[in-house]
Amino acid sequence: MQSRAALRLSAASAAMALAAGVGVVLSMPEASAATGSATGYATQNGGTTGGTGGKTVRATTGTAIHAALCGRASSSTPIIIEVEGTINHANTAKVSGASCNTAAGVLELKQISNVTIVGVGSGAVFDQLGIHIREASNIIIQNVTVKNVKKSGSPTSNGGDAIGMERGVRNVWVDHTTLEASGGESEGYDGLFDMKDNTQYVTLSYSILRNSGRGGLVGSSESDLSNGYISYHHNLYQNIDSRAPLLRGGTAHIYNNHYVNLNESGINSRAGARAKVDNNYFEDSKDVLGTFYTDAAGYWQVSGNVFDNVTWSSPGTENHPAGPNPQSNTTVSIPYGYTLDPAACLPSVVSRTAGAGKGLQVSNGNCTV
Repeated sequence: MQSRAALRLSAASAAMALAAGVGVVLSMPEASAATGSATGYATQNGGTTGGTGGKTVRATTGTAIHAALCGRASSSTPIIIEVEGTINHANTAKVSGASCNTAAGVLELKQISNVTIVGVGSGAVFDQLGIHIREASNIIIQNVTVKNVKKSGSPTSNGGDAIGMERGVRNVWVDHTTLEASGGESEGYDGLFDMKDNTQYVTLSYSILRNSGRGGLVGSSESDLSNGYISYHHNLYQNIDSRAPLLRGGTAHIYNNHYVNLNESGINSRAGARAKVDNNYFEDSKDVLGTFYTDAAGYWQVSGNVFDNVTWSSPGTENHPAGPNPQSNTTVSIPYGYTLDPAACLPSVVSRTAGAGKGLQVSNGNCTV
């Protein structure tokens, strides 16, 4: 059976030589195309600076990105990789080296640190090819589009996740990205932004997540509770069936997002998770906050949200919506500074700032871009 999302769619020397062959240009250190500084929980635990201070490399293929990682002096040598063009299965091969651990058919950021990947020029599109972050730290991904990554059908990549993180990941900032699918699990897709197996200190900001059965999760099961300290702000969730996000344990700060057409459920806090839900705009959606599909309760602190044409289902054994009049049932202390836009202006602010190719524009916290 097709998901609602699908129905609504209507459907060094060796390294230098290798780099030259796969579309990499190595340059002297220079100013990065990436701008701004990390926000939210990515500022904690020492902060997230990516490849700041390292060499800047231009790449036009996935193989070139892997070659740039493998050409570093070590797996922690800072590097900024500017990406332009379409990255796909045809141009993404495994590259070997002492400073990398790559694989074909996926952009592999494994057992590395201090890396920035930023889209430049006419844009960077990862087409049917996911980004996998594993046993890695201090990673920035900015101004890229990742679309139509599948776990079944052909071609497949990254277990069907647009961006997936697992196993001891620390300090990741994903900013001004567009993550999209063309349906749900029955069409071969999984999550757009997934974190599991001890992933912490992550921020997703100014991004678009759309046309998917699953927005993303924190924790792969009710026993995977080692994840947390995740911030989501100024994102657009559009035409998503569920998991916007799904939280299993851990702490999340969810503020200044615009949600449109959440078809089945939205923020699903469960298994002891605690979410601070501030100044979001929920529109034309169902069950936007609560504990769903389980009796393992989660918790939330709410303030300043707008519920515009939101419907709520009746409580049941495994269905515990927070509405129709959401009230806080916990308190969450936030360790970093932040400024809240009033929820009423978010449809305008987020439409002008969120996603790749928006000039990395941000809000000043007063409804002004």
